[in-house]
Amino acid sequence: MPTVLDQIIDGVREDLAGREARLPLQQLQRQCDGMPAPRDAEALLRRPGLSVIAEVKRKSPSKGDLSQIPDPAALASAYARGGATAISVLTEERRFSGSLDDLTAVRDAVDLPVLRKDFMVSEYQVWEARARGADMILLIVAALDDRRLASLMDLAGTLGMTCLVEVHDEAETTRAVDLGATVIGVNNRDLKTLEVHIDTFARLAPLIPQTCVRVAESGVQGPDEAQLYARAGADAILVGEALVIGGDPAAGVRSMIEAGAAR
Repeated sequence: MPTVLDQIIDGVREDLAGREARLPLQQLQRQCDGMPAPRDAEALLRRPGLSVIAEVKRKSPSKGDLSQIPDPAALASAYARGGATAISVLTEERRFSGSLDDLTAVRDAVDLPVLRKDFMVSEYQVWEARARGADMILLIVAALDDRRLASLMDLAGTLGMTCLVEVHDEAETTRAVDLGATVIGVNNRDLKTLEVHIDTFARLAPLIPQTCVRVAESGVQGPDEAQLYARAGADAILVGEALVIGGDPAAGVRSMIEAGAAR
């Protein structure tokens, strides 16, 4: 029986085929010519303290509608004022109501590294991300075999982009480390069931070399969880839901950074 992840990827592939038909790869690649070099997100995430990757997120398969976010640029600017290290932009349309236009709007609004967060299965999507000014891409180990994961990592590296390589269990963590990932995100949400287990990061973090940037994803409801993840060894947290529904995104980011400093 197909998992939630399988169903999402099926939709992603269908939408991707439509975009490829409208804009062939060679034309997309030409759009990247002469673009400014990507920002070095990894270097910024390695700075002392707990970094926050703040997310532009309208909805999710598990919670449904979260926030309308009529102006992604304004939200990203608020995150920047709060001290976010990077901005994550969900671009998947069917389950998250995101778009590549959101990515463009955020890129134009802030000078921070911008992450394209999507279900990346094709080199075309990497070129799309770069053409829209993304500095980082998300690669989900559960969605990719080793050959495709390595290929997407290599392409992103050639384009100067940082890969946030996402894992959910011990086997995926080992795969990511063995393939040379240097920024590894532990998603505490099981993408097959959508359940969150907040102890997943603490269980998997020891498997990730200290030379890597360790990112905790999902389950951050506020400063308490930020501090919990920081104490478990997180260099950064990726936060969406809590910030978009919290009422004051700048203050929300700031409070999490402060809590992380108190590890």
